[in-house]
Amino acid sequence: MSWGAPAARDRRRGRQTYPVVVLLATALVAGCADTRQQPDAPSFEPMDTSTSASAGGSPLAAPTPTAPATPSTSPSRKPTTPPPKPGNHRYVFPVQTSNVSYHPTHSGYPATDIFANCGSSVVAVTAGRILEVSRVDNYSKSGPQGPNNGGKAVSLLGDDGVRYYGSHLTNVAAGINAGVRVGAGQQLGTVGKTGNANNVCHLHFGISPPCKKTGDWWIRRGVVWPATFLDGWRKKRNTSPVAKVKDWHADKGCPKAP
Repeated sequence: MSWGAPAARDRRRGRQTYPVVVLLATALVAGCADTRQQPDAPSFEPMDTSTSASAGGSPLAAPTPTAPATPSTSPSRKPTTPPPKPGNHRYVFPVQTSNVSYHPTHSGYPATDIFANCGSSVVAVTAGRILEVSRVDNYSKSGPQGPNNGGKAVSLLGDDGVRYYGSHLTNVAAGINAGVRVGAGQQLGTVGKTGNANNVCHLHFGISPPCKKTGDWWIRRGVVWPATFLDGWRKKRNTSPVAKVKDWHADKGCPKAP
């Protein structure tokens, strides 16, 4: 629920939605609804994208396996492990706790709010490289709306070429920095209520193409409905969003503004 324009309340509920979701739905819509473009840059620690190696490859393209290294006389050199082959990506549900629920819809734009107790573990849904990290909550109701709405947050470029974004964290895990490689299921932080979360513990979860990779919050917040994929991951299925993201990207490109 990181950013979005005011919209009608959800007409459908997520699976296993517990009472707090119903009681606080109105407050959530009110607090995460502003999509106005602002000139202020986001307070994120961005990944250096000056080389294709640091960016994890071209958008939506499967990573190219590393070529075999030239034989070396040094006995200490180890061969580079190639990334997974296309279609072999493992996916994990992003919040690791039994008491969790989410809506199939979201106000204003495609994303999902995953409700769980503050402090619940937030993990990488697939293997990849960290693009952006925000460890400081600079959101203010009287300040710019848009770039800082997510509070403490992390974005990840998966090996599948898809960008995954989680916000409103209580904290970001130690060692999770821009440019760091992570595995599926590795902890990124904990569920919280920073940013414009309206004092409700939840994870805003968005799926998007990498586009600029950093700074483009209006895309990073989410462009493809995640519920179908969350349903699959919850059942331990490797349901991939690659095709949906590729279709959206082919149709919309990378908008330069909200």
